[in-house]
Amino acid sequence: MTQMNSPQIQVKMDDETMKGRYANMMQVAHNKEEFVLDFMNVFPPGGIVTARVVTSPGHLKRIMRALNENLQRYEQSFGAIKEAEGPNEGKFGFETK
Repeated sequence: MTQMNSPQIQVKMDDETMKGRYANMMQVAHNKEEFVLDFMNVFPPGGIVTARVVTSPGHLKRIMRALNENLQRYEQSFGAIKEAEGPNEGKFGFETK
């Protein structure tokens, strides 16, 4: 059987992007055509959006599957992760709109 080779895609990343962004809160909004994920660094009394990702519903589904698969692999290697409790009883942390 002949195996087709997939073309390799060269992806560039500048130094600033390579540093990454810290987020301790995320907000999700959506409409029919797209999902908007705002990642924030919040330290009361203020905060800042550190990154915004806008993607299609179909791509979000693939992102969710990839995150879930990697979370499972992580837990298989390092053990179960206890979900972090958010401070202020749900008034702070990862939320949906």
